[in-house]
Amino acid sequence: MVISKRVNIKRYQEIITVFAKHGFGLVIDQLGIFEYLKMRKRGTEVESVNSKRSIGERLRISLEELGPTFVKVGQILSTRADIVPHGIVEELKKLQNSVQPFSFNEVKTLIESEFEDVLENIYMEFSQVPIASASISQVHYAVLKNGEKVAVKVQRPGIERIISHDLNILKDLAHFVDNHTKFGKIYDFSSMVNDFERTLKNELDFTKEGENADTFRENFTKDEGIKVPEVKWTYTSRRVLTMEYIEGIGIDDHRALEKAGVDKRETAEKIAASICNQILRDGFFHADPHPGNIKVLPDGTIVFLDLGMVGRVSESRRKTISKFFVGVANKDTRMVARAIMELDAMSEKKNIRKFEQDIDIMIDKYLTLPWSRINIGELLYEVFNIAFLNGIRLPREFTLLAKSLATIQSLLEKLAPELNTLEVAKPIAKKLVIQSYSIKNISKTFKKNIYAYKDLIGELPFYIQNLLEKAEDGDLTVQLRIKDIDRVQKRFDRALNRISFSVILLSVSIIITGIIIGSSQNAVEGSEMYLMNLTALKIGLVVAFSIIIGVVISMLRSDRLK
Repeated sequence: MVISKRVNIKRYQEIITVFAKHGFGLVIDQLGIFEYLKMRKRGTEVESVNSKRSIGERLRISLEELGPTFVKVGQILSTRADIVPHGIVEELKKLQNSVQPFSFNEVKTLIESEFEDVLENIYMEFSQVPIASASISQVHYAVLKNGEKVAVKVQRPGIERIISHDLNILKDLAHFVDNHTKFGKIYDFSSMVNDFERTLKNELDFTKEGENADTFRENFTKDEGIKVPEVKWTYTSRRVLTMEYIEGIGIDDHRALEKAGVDKRETAEKIAASICNQILRDGFFHADPHPGNIKVLPDGTIVFLDLGMVGRVSESRRKTISKFFVGVANKDTRMVARAIMELDAMSEKKNIRKFEQDIDIMIDKYLTLPWSRINIGELLYEVFNIAFLNGIRLPREFTLLAKSLATIQSLLEKLAPELNTLEVAKPIAKKLVIQSYSIKNISKTFKKNIYAYKDLIGELPFYIQNLLEKAEDGDLTVQLRIKDIDRVQKRFDRALNRISFSVILLSVSIIITGIIIGSSQNAVEGSEMYLMNLTALKIGLVVAFSIIIGVVISMLRSDRLK
């Protein structure tokens, strides 16, 4: 990583200076980054006048100051309630993409470069002033040659190079933290950065967003009153996205909604049901449904915008997540705990009872609360915290859906305070759980795996014949592994040694007792027989003592070797 450090040293200095300026200099020093980069601490240990602000607030300001890559890092971290403290998560949710727009000349140059034609030949009308501006792109209103109104999303010039530059630095720092600090042993920062890189590169490729929009449109055919803008593929490329222009009302513009006669309760139900269906039914959901990305048409139709960040959930995981919501809704501790474990998040199935007890305490907390007072964001945060304390690492898609649900819950609190996302999710989840056990679903699963079953049945006679031949030749062995067998064996050996010692001691005692009794009954004191018995008794005692000493030494050696 030395080359990377040398090439990016100015950016390193800028990053560290910004973080130190906002009160993170001590943390950087403790991580050993100053020494790693061979940078002097002088000039970087500046405490901001904003030091009275919370850690989360100072972190958010630092990320905003460092630009689009770090803003995106903060937005991703805001989805990781399993590793980031709640207060910081809440602050990072406030990160905004809004920045100063770039010039129309740059917009014109980029579009003409992408489509190898002059702007006037592509669009009949093109607004020079953007209707929205963000860190990665900005959006302009335009009209196609056929008269269709469109929104044109244009990538910020040079942003790919800036992000690539910063990603190299993040990879370098993640590698350092993973290999030189205790935090790297707990969290896999390199994997996090790689995951972040994939997400960011997908956002930079506008054709991916177009494909997402097409997938959503197909899924939304099952839902009435939900839509996404149509992509104009002829005028779309990797850095330019042309979509249907939709002039709706912002979901957070309550006055405009009331003026248009939109039923806010009905609208809230539609949005909540759509997000739950996206997650539980389709396995493909909007990962950033904040108010700026949702519009409402005068007829009540909901429009989802900005489809670059999406989450995906496999069919098996959807069933598991459905069980989780049904378990929470029914206050079923065991179902909730088992659902989380089915996510393959628990590396070792130990302390399951403690995990279930922690879940039980959490469920009890919500047992007496009415639906309207159960905040799904807080609920999921507690799940993340319990998982972390029990050594469970939840999969990324779970953190993304948690972010979506928490964002929607926050939106509902303002739109229809009496409505709760969990209340909407319960019947959807319950329906999907029941469907998973239906004859139709079982038949579908059977048909899906029919070729695997066919191969298994075809190979079964060969395996049975092979098993029988081995049994006939005496070549069949069965291996059984008992947990902690070594410890059990040690205890068994110790017990056997004690029994052996007791048996030998008892035998010697019986022999000596026999000699004593024989001497007292059959020999007169001073006679030849008496002296012979006395000599035998002495020899017996010496032999017995020697045997006892030998057994004791043997037992001690046996214990030491084990």
